[in-house]
Amino acid sequence: MTDPNRPVDPQDRPEVVHHTTVNTAPAPERRGGGGGGVLAFIVGGLVVAALVIGFIVYSNGGFGGQAEDTNVDVDVNLPEVPKMPELPTIEPPTVPRPAPAN
Repeated sequence: MTDPNRPVDPQDRPEVVHHTTVNTAPAPERRGGGGGGVLAFIVGGLVVAALVIGFIVYSNGGFGGQAEDTNVDVDVNLPEVPKMPELPTIEPPTVPRPAPAN
């Protein structure tokens, strides 16, 4: 076995040098963890929706401003209820008591 740290003597070189070419396929494209961008988009949409709802709730209705007069007069005309006839008086039923055993 030869020493790899020793310089090669030009006389030891062969006249014809054969080169071997090794072709390798390019590395496959790496993709993210399977939907991190979609998840961020959904979370961002939920945050925006919560902010819009919060604005509408805390600004008392949003963009329209306050109502000037909120007093409302409600008048409902109900029909007259006819007078019901008097019910006859009924005695409550009596239940016989058991007699003592002899």
